[in-house]
Amino acid sequence: MDSSFFSMGMWSIGVGAFGAAALALLLANTDMFLSKPQKAALEYLEDIDLKTLEKEPRTFKAKELWEKNGAVIMAVRRPGCFLCRAEAADLMSLKPKLDELGVPLYAVVKEKVKREVEDFQPYFKGEIFLDEKKKFYGPERRKMMLMGLVRLGVWYNSFRAWKGGFSGNFEGEGFILGGVFVIGSGKQGVLLEHREKEFGDRVNLLSVLEAVKKIKPQTPASRQS
Repeated sequence: MDSSFFSMGMWSIGVGAFGAAALALLLANTDMFLSKPQKAALEYLEDIDLKTLEKEPRTFKAKELWEKNGAVIMAVRRPGCFLCRAEAADLMSLKPKLDELGVPLYAVVKEKVKREVEDFQPYFKGEIFLDEKKKFYGPERRKMMLMGLVRLGVWYNSFRAWKGGFSGNFEGEGFILGGVFVIGSGKQGVLLEHREKEFGDRVNLLSVLEAVKKIKPQTPASRQS
């Protein structure tokens, strides 16, 4: 009788533990516990200090990138990440259309580790700049830590990138989430702001093109005003 009672108790504990684990897994795959991104105002983005990656780097205000013709800007989570390389290749597929519309494509990275930026360039052939203060990843930086290992979306994104032939490494900081911006010329403002909600969360390319088509290039008269 004591043995039966003990066995039933252990069975109940096992069922309870399994149920708790299943509930935790279910909740981890909702957006309930994801940090909500704070929208970046144009004034905030304009004042960001960026650096060129030359031997003698030049520091300049980010607004130079979009002031005349607008811009598409990718804030890269980690250049060595195969998911980021896949997204970069995705964006590069828009390059012919962007060139036709006269809108440049740029990327910013938060650090320069070894040859990570150079090794990223085969996937992203636009200009890349350094955002040392990680401002493009704000105003409120969002991170994904161990939760990324149990999210089905991350596994799907990883499988899609792996199937596409992308590979990477583990060099550098990769927990601060990145994103993609489409910014209009002059004071036109932010036309699209995509913030990664999880690793490998790619921007919708059609949405990028729709936003780019709204950009109104600055004329000398409009710049003077």
